[in-house]
Amino acid sequence: MTAVEGFGSSESDSDDGQARRAAAVFDVLGSAYEKAFAHSETHRASLEWLVERLGPGSRVLDVGSGTGRPTAETLAAAGHEVLGIDASPVMVELAARQVPGATFRHADIHDVPLEDGEYDAVCVYFSLLQMSRATQTALLRRLVRALRPGGSMVLATVPADVEDVEVVFMGQPVRATSFGPEGFAGIVGAAGLTVLSAQNVLFTPDHPGAGPEPQLFLRCVRE
Repeated sequence: MTAVEGFGSSESDSDDGQARRAAAVFDVLGSAYEKAFAHSETHRASLEWLVERLGPGSRVLDVGSGTGRPTAETLAAAGHEVLGIDASPVMVELAARQVPGATFRHADIHDVPLEDGEYDAVCVYFSLLQMSRATQTALLRRLVRALRPGGSMVLATVPADVEDVEVVFMGQPVRATSFGPEGFAGIVGAAGLTVLSAQNVLFTPDHPGAGPEPQLFLRCVRE
């Protein structure tokens, strides 16, 4: 399994230890993680679509912000107010240094207060994969409520029908949960989003021993 920026690095589940384990993985990976996924053209295309939809000075929440690149960096460079949330202190430190134009917080997304309609856009790039299915579903509903009506959400995941399986991610053992493509689109729709487009791709990380892996990107709006 793979991720661009935040493979579960912002997550929590009913077991607080899961978030700590996820953070520990990304503390170890650090900047090597960014290097492995920096060449994702699909991720950058998703961001370009989002930037084109945003008005000047929009407020954007980046869930699982990782090193800040490319998501927060792209959005901040376009003049938007970006808040990145990540459970890994190493990632937050890297992001704050690399993207001074955005704000980053070391926190579990579940502990971050979210007001209804306070954001113009929300980014959720691969940041659900170490949550249970029930927790993923509940968090998506909460994030949609934090979007203003007409606001945009971009999401990406590894589309696989797996639940609490152990995988090796860049040499680190992690436990992962996901949905197949239809299942993921289903929970996104049930949360209150309209999917405007979906893109399935195979991506090969720039990391020793990595092979091509499936990725699903969704471009959505809160109607």
